[in-house]
Amino acid sequence: MILDFLAEHPLLAGIVAIGMLLLIASVRIAYQYERAVVFRLGKFNRIAGPGLYFLAPIVEWQNKVDLRTMTANVEEQEGITRDNVPIKVNAVLWYRIVDPEHAIMEVKGVANAVIQVSVTTLRTVLGQHRLDDILKAQDTIVEVMQKSIDSVTEPWGVKVERVQMKNVEIPPTMQRAMAQEAEALREKRARLIKAEAECAAAEQLRNAAEIIMQNPAGLELRRMQIITEVGAEQNTMTSVRMPSEFVAMARSIGDIASKVAAKA
Repeated sequence: MILDFLAEHPLLAGIVAIGMLLLIASVRIAYQYERAVVFRLGKFNRIAGPGLYFLAPIVEWQNKVDLRTMTANVEEQEGITRDNVPIKVNAVLWYRIVDPEHAIMEVKGVANAVIQVSVTTLRTVLGQHRLDDILKAQDTIVEVMQKSIDSVTEPWGVKVERVQMKNVEIPPTMQRAMAQEAEALREKRARLIKAEAECAAAEQLRNAAEIIMQNPAGLELRRMQIITEVGAEQNTMTSVRMPSEFVAMARSIGDIASKVAAKA
């Protein structure tokens, strides 16, 4: 019946067909991670999505925004540290859009804007820190960078989640100097450890000497132990140590003999 009626009124049928086409053309779909910023006659109207929504033809336009976390490489930057050392540093940045309206209306090309802010911030941070800080305290430095970048991008509806340095390149002469410094520090530690060991050994020997002095028989036992140890090593030479009393007696006899010879 409806088809017959439309067949009898071709003008009305044309209007209905155009209406159906406009309705189909107005249907839009946004993924779960997308939002559509809709403008009506040039003015911001609403945020649409995710899922199915309608866009009035001719009078409404949209800009889709991806809300997923994005990765941006910050190209290698050459700067001078606080202690006047030229270095080259590149970094990687993770960010995401949290406010689609501001990301479209407050800045043109939000991705490029975030990268440019990161480049300038990286140069500034390099000049504020010494080389040792950049090499040893990167976590602290990237945290400062993240807060600085985030403070700039916040009005754009962008949240900086993480910043990480990828590579720090220093001049070859500085590398050699740092290697020499590290070698000197290792040698210093080795000498200190050896000196501490010798000091501990001397302390133990002093304690042993005090114990032996309190009991002279212990000295004789030690001499016999030394002879046993030397023989156990299968040496061709055996060292026999005389008791200290024999040495003292021999020295006394020698002194007496010398006095008698002098009187004669």
